[in-house]
Amino acid sequence: MHDTIDQRLTDLEIKASFTEDLLEQLDLVVIRQQQQIDLLVREVARLQQRNTGGLDGPRSPTDDLPPHY
Repeated sequence: MHDTIDQRLTDLEIKASFTEDLLEQLDLVVIRQQQQIDLLVREVARLQQRNTGGLDGPRSPTDDLPPHY
């Protein structure tokens, strides 16, 4: 019976170790995703300001023309 308890405890320790490793990996993924979201939010804000004339002044109508014109 003592061996069974030791084995169960060892199994739980192994599972806890794998769980901690997985949690650390997921934390890194969340951090990287948040950094990408922050970058995209800044880029969208910059593009919105540009489209409304916030940074570079009013847009030229030629900005919307396809490149072959």
